[in-house]
Amino acid sequence: MAPSVTHVTGTVAGGVEVRFTQDGIAVCRFRLTETPTQWDATAQKWRDLEPIPYICTAWRDLASNAAESLVDGVSVLVKGRVTGVKDDSIYLSIDDLGISLRRRIAYTETSLPSPIAARPVTAPPVTTPPAPQPATASRTAPGRPSSPPAWWEQKRSANWS
Repeated sequence: MAPSVTHVTGTVAGGVEVRFTQDGIAVCRFRLTETPTQWDATAQKWRDLEPIPYICTAWRDLASNAAESLVDGVSVLVKGRVTGVKDDSIYLSIDDLGISLRRRIAYTETSLPSPIAARPVTAPPVTTPPAPQPATASRTAPGRPSSPPAWWEQKRSANWS
């Protein structure tokens, strides 16, 4: 029987431990806690259930990347195979791992943020539109290097007839 594949969303609990095999293959291990919630109809609110502890193991590049990226308290999404249950913890061999974007912003090596990204995101200020300007014969469009052709101005001044 093939091991069951599962998807878990949880919070990294503690530090990420990385070691190397005799052949130089990276192996990392970290604890993950998932806190399921349930709707309480009488109280009309969500309530937390008993936390589910996981012990996750990743190999090779995934292990190296996890060791560099994960810290205590980060919410993650994990896809892995259940390899056992021991001491009230579920053991997972991780196939894929991602940082949850529900409460944070994540950047990749190729999409590092610009300094403008450090500013908080706010709504743009409300401005009133500028008052219409009277038409002039030598009006140029903003950002254009030259004025429109003469036939354009003639048609526009004759109300496009």
